[in-house]
Amino acid sequence: AAHRDFYWLRSFIAGGVAGCCAKTTTAPLDRVKILLQAHNHHYKHLGVFSTLRAVPKKEGYLGLYKGNGAMMIRIFPYGAIQFMAFDQYKKVIKKQLGISGHVHRLMAGSMAGITAVICTYPLDMVRVRLAFQVKGEHKYMGIIHAFKMIYTKEGGFSGFYRGLMPTVVGMAPYAGFSFFTFGTLKSIGLAQAPNLLGRPSLDNPDVLVLKTHVNLLCGGIAGAIAQTISYPLDVTRRRMQLGAVLPDSEKCLTMVQTLKYVYQQHGIRRGLYRGLSLNYIRCIPSQAVAFTTYELMKQILHLN
Repeated sequence: AAHRDFYWLRSFIAGGVAGCCAKTTTAPLDRVKILLQAHNHHYKHLGVFSTLRAVPKKEGYLGLYKGNGAMMIRIFPYGAIQFMAFDQYKKVIKKQLGISGHVHRLMAGSMAGITAVICTYPLDMVRVRLAFQVKGEHKYMGIIHAFKMIYTKEGGFSGFYRGLMPTVVGMAPYAGFSFFTFGTLKSIGLAQAPNLLGRPSLDNPDVLVLKTHVNLLCGGIAGAIAQTISYPLDVTRRRMQLGAVLPDSEKCLTMVQTLKYVYQQHGIRRGLYRGLSLNYIRCIPSQAVAFTTYELMKQILHLN
């Protein structure tokens, strides 16, 4: 029973490492996305690629990784909680509610995403504030300073949870669909073409796992579908989180107000979906790396 004892800890580590690898791969795109979504005045006339070129010129190459420290501190527990909760919720839904098949993946995925978001939201808030700053105009000196400032200036704890509503509303379809699509593609793939797409797991030969490139592909498709559905809510969340930093913050107090405002000001393509192309470039590798690393860590830590 020794290997059962730390099962949750090992699955926590697996999820955390998966999240960190995925995010570091795409950190520069993340920073650019935040600058574009909220129309930072230094970069607002630029597109994705010109911004990617402009940031190093203006702020050095490490500028592309601004806010990444805060992101790692958030993403480790986030990835860990999400993958761990997903497994737990799946069991509960199967046992207690007797629901199985694809539906329980969708439900468990959504619930896991929401759990992870709520637990790590203040860290996300701080990261966005740090990533939105441009060299020479620093309001926050670092992670701890940002925490203190938001806490004292923006109404204590509730200050950290601005924009939680659109995040949760967006998270349900996003996490739900990405786990659902990944799980469904995986089970269809392994059922239809086990020899072509699958190989025995390293730690348990009875368990089939997808070959790495297939894994990457399924994770990527899952990410793309989920993204498109929930993207406007992501833009809304960023706006609300930046609240106090943006000039038009009093128009963006609630989720519906913010959605309306962005739509009226910038329309659908330049507003609600601004930075989406970037998001595909960002999310597909990131989801792919996350699922693949997680499947690999599962084998290294004997979780199958």
